[in-house]
Amino acid sequence: MVELSKKIDLKIRLVYYPPYHSKYNSVERCWAALENYWNGTILDSVDAVVEWASNMTWKGISPIVHLVETTYAKGVKVLPQDLKQYFPSWQRSDTLPKWDITIVPY
Repeated sequence: MVELSKKIDLKIRLVYYPPYHSKYNSVERCWAALENYWNGTILDSVDAVVEWASNMTWKGISPIVHLVETTYAKGVKVLPQDLKQYFPSWQRSDTLPKWDITIVPY
């Protein structure tokens, strides 16, 4: 995100939702809409999921659906010494420093 911020020369504000606060998370609301749209359909294959997702619309807009088959490694962490280079770009909120960060392009 720091590299993107620098590339587009724009501040990016990241606000994370604390655990167990899914009702405020727009992604969680999107999943709820998908569940309502599928309406109990048995999604027993990848093709069925892709087809249902591709045909969904929201306010007349159809999604662009891509099947991603990449396997991502679990437990990958950035070492503290590698992370240190990004600290100057991070501005943490005084009131919610763990959940609210602004990335400033330097």
